[in-house]
Amino acid sequence: MIKISYEDIISKITEKSGLSVEDINSKIKEKMDKLSGLISQEGAAHIIANELGVKLFEEGKLKIKDIRAGMRSVETVGKITNIYEIKEFQRKDGSAGKVASFVISDETSQVRVVLWNDQADELKNLKLDQIIKVKDILARENNLGNPELHMTSNSELIINPEGEKIDKVAEKQKPARKKIEELAETDTNVELLGTIVQAFEPRFYEVCPDCNKRVRPKDSAFVCNTHGNITPKFAYVMNVILDDGSSTIRTVFFRNQLANLLKMEEPDILKFKDSPGDFQAIKDGLLGTILKVVGRTSKNEMFDRLEFIAQLVFPDPDPDQELKRLEEEAKAIE
Repeated sequence: MIKISYEDIISKITEKSGLSVEDINSKIKEKMDKLSGLISQEGAAHIIANELGVKLFEEGKLKIKDIRAGMRSVETVGKITNIYEIKEFQRKDGSAGKVASFVISDETSQVRVVLWNDQADELKNLKLDQIIKVKDILARENNLGNPELHMTSNSELIINPEGEKIDKVAEKQKPARKKIEELAETDTNVELLGTIVQAFEPRFYEVCPDCNKRVRPKDSAFVCNTHGNITPKFAYVMNVILDDGSSTIRTVFFRNQLANLLKMEEPDILKFKDSPGDFQAIKDGLLGTILKVVGRTSKNEMFDRLEFIAQLVFPDPDPDQELKRLEEEAKAIE
């Protein structure tokens, strides 16, 4: 299923229909009332878009900002703005694998491109500022809730394609600092500063060793939708309650973000899967810790509450920097 946020749906309808945000929200509320709560806000927005003849998903070659997780045959062009090292790993069955990735940007946004196994060797031919076209590539949602592009056996990667030119790329937007009480359901790229007042034990779950997507048991095996029967490895997630004086919010830390929070490497975190009692001292030590976290909000439908998904974690925020920020905010108010 192709994923698109409620905020993006509203933006698309506004752009294509000429209606105001207030008019669109009114139509969505009417639709939800008519269906007596049998449909979500996002579902109602999809229906309104369809009724207005608004296409939510572009076709053909896409700008990076229009790529959505779940698209199966993406074509886009971007300039290489970051290249990561090839990483080798060993599966539990003893076979070796490797993964590589790089970031491409255009004037609208940026996206990570991931290459697996033999395709990872293509990284040796890439350089910063090269123009890259990718075709028939799969868009998946990463652990941060953002789309990223994964090469498949049908994908094409073209270096410096003829006729393609990108002079200027989108600058990475600085996160907006907010109070917890100010958070809205559609917030992205938001920065919070708060204190951990409660911490929970990490939870461990099975993922595919090739694509890192969550897998479920089926019969006597674990099955990945992409790679079939696999021997899983474990990933992890942990929640804390963050308090900034205005309110509190449950904040979720996946894998890399949890490693940054705990200042621990993956093998040390995985030890707590079999010895959960050893985590008590770590958990107690987190209480009272001041954190700066960049991320996005997410609606937990089961408990009808907002949660915050950490995408960058700064366990030791610079007090001088924070003091300077407060002074600048005070001057702006005067």
